[in-house]
Amino acid sequence: MMELAVDGRHVLGEGIIWNERTGRLLWTDIESSELWSHDPAGGALERWPLPERLCSMALTQDDGRLLLALASGLAFFDLRTGELSRICEVEAHLPTTRLNDGRVDRQGRFVFGAFNQANDPKHPIGGFYRLNRDLTLERLPLGGVAIANSICFSLDGRTMYYCDSGTGEIRCCDYDPGDGGGVANLRVFAAGDAAPGDPDGSTIDAEGYLWNARWGGSQVVRFAPDGRVDRMLALPAPQPTCPAFGGPGLDVLYVSSATQDMPADALAAAPASGGVFAHAMDVRGLPEQRFG
Repeated sequence: MMELAVDGRHVLGEGIIWNERTGRLLWTDIESSELWSHDPAGGALERWPLPERLCSMALTQDDGRLLLALASGLAFFDLRTGELSRICEVEAHLPTTRLNDGRVDRQGRFVFGAFNQANDPKHPIGGFYRLNRDLTLERLPLGGVAIANSICFSLDGRTMYYCDSGTGEIRCCDYDPGDGGGVANLRVFAAGDAAPGDPDGSTIDAEGYLWNARWGGSQVVRFAPDGRVDRMLALPAPQPTCPAFGGPGLDVLYVSSATQDMPADALAAAPASGGVFAHAMDVRGLPEQRFG
């Protein structure tokens, strides 16, 4: 069972990553439009209010500068000054979508997807995109998506994993690592009934296995490269959102979580919901890829 590391009580804690240079965790509470940072060794906790919802983020070569996927588009953010430098809007022609999950590929490009905020029904009208190192933006031919999640890349960078959470499936495709490279051979990696809950954020460990947070399932699941379930790790919150390996040895698994739409009785039964959880592991993660 994972243990509570930060009692954040976030509405929608998400997008957690580890900066191995600074020894800090970074994550967002999307609905509160806040960026959070935590130093597990020293206990320091910081947060930055932002002008709109922060949905995911990426490290850059400058530890004081992040690439942010805000609700309406992409921007650089200076942690030292609080300055926000806009890069581009995304899907401005679709008034119900915002950005969602994102991760840097093995070549230093930021790949991310959209979230349709409309309900009843939630149509897959958004897309998956790639911000190249020269700041050009392209849409990847992966079809429409309602809730983009689980974006991560194999050890050699030649397989991309992704999902539309509403379908329950985690998918993958062949991913050309070259500049301007495309995708091919789209296929199912893990079926919708492979594990309890819906697939949310994912990360790849040093053995090439995929760790996926299961929204509504109170656990993180490790999938082998062939898609079979390898193990499950429970946590005392029903809505885990995103995993990340951290710690000096990259052998601590951290998981963000949410309280969104939880009724009062569910919150009373799981009071640690919305926090960040941690568990020492017998496997290691990889340093987070950096944009550029």
